Amino acid sequence: MSSPADHYLATATGMLQRLCTQNAPLLKQLGAVIGESLARGGVLHTFGSGHSEIISREIIGRAGGLVCVSGIYDPTGGFSENLVGYGTKLVERYDRAHGLLAGETIIVISNSGKNSSPIEVALYAKHKGLRVVALTCLAMSKTAATVHPGGQNLHAVADYVLDNGGTPGDAITEVTPGVNAGPTSTFIGATLLNLLMLEVITWLKAGGHDLPILRSQNMPNAIEYNRELGKKYKGRLSRQLA
Repeated sequence: MSSPADHYLATATGMLQRLCTQNAPLLKQLGAVIGESLARGGVLHTFGSGHSEIISREIIGRAGGLVCVSGIYDPTGGFSENLVGYGTKLVERYDRAHGLLAGETIIVISNSGKNSSPIEVALYAKHKGLRVVALTCLAMSKTAATVHPGGQNLHAVADYVLDNGGTPGDAITEVTPGVNAGPTSTFIGATLLNLLMLEVITWLKAGGHDLPILRSQNMPNAIEYNRELGKKYKGRLSRQLA
């Protein structure tokens, strides 16, 4: 009999392979959509509500990633994600500080797809003329009652939807009757975003565009190199380079 850890590993890795294949056509399409914006000097924005902020930070200011990625951060850590109007205030403040420009793209991440803050961020960005990519659990976003008074869940607001293929409640391994552990949304979500960044880089490279990829600051001369990359985006990035 397999252990809970064995069950999680086998099930989650199987899910990962399936979801990477399932989302591959959209990832390639988005590589061009985002790549075109970045080639014009644009920025890619992210927002993750609650625990999903971990996923959004995966592609911000990190070694091997694009410098031109910026994130909207919630200082409450998701505590206020269902306070109607709070997400709008967050994104308005971010817009004033860093700018949300028409033609750019924002990735909004919410596993449930029902909470008010990510929906408000998505709606605000659409109003500003950005393309909205949702990363969510479609099985939950399509069935969970939205908290937002507009009546729509995140997947219905977004222009594009990446499905993390999870189950309602996220955890996949039963440890006692009726109690599950072992969530998959972070593991799969972060992988999908890294695949998306590689599709963007592939599009940029094929078009002969610059590849503004950050180097690990632990490598020789990397800090100076990264700072030089960041000069083009002064004031637009939420995470200051070292």
